[in-house]
Amino acid sequence: MPGQLFYSTPIPVCLWIITKKKDQPGKTLFIDARNMGTMVSRKLREFTDEDIAKVSGAFDAFREGKLEEEKGFSAAASIEDIAKQDYIITPGRYVGIADVEEDDEPFEEKMARLTGEISKCFEESNRLQEQIKKNLEAIGYGL
Repeated sequence: MPGQLFYSTPIPVCLWIITKKKDQPGKTLFIDARNMGTMVSRKLREFTDEDIAKVSGAFDAFREGKLEEEKGFSAAASIEDIAKQDYIITPGRYVGIADVEEDDEPFEEKMARLTGEISKCFEESNRLQEQIKKNLEAIGYGL
């Protein structure tokens, strides 16, 4: 689960659901939901209805034996697979990394575009800084 999802801790957490009556004996479902959720304040993240549906849908599909693994999100691992990882049960080891869309923009063009954008940001920052100084001077707190 992503960080800032629970009031009691800002760090990512793992939820373990353990049962004796497994529908998939010898298999473990791993879900990596670290990148899910939406920040609703500076300190709190919430899952959307779609996020909840995705996680619960994967859980239900696993229990029914119909899980379609999604790279970067879900995977079912056998006990042998877990043993090969020295019994380390961090979800990322099993679900892998999600595929990222390839950026077709040539590096030189991208850097020229980005440096132009940051230059405009710096200019705006300088303009705002001067405006703040003027406002402070106007109320008797000049720098």
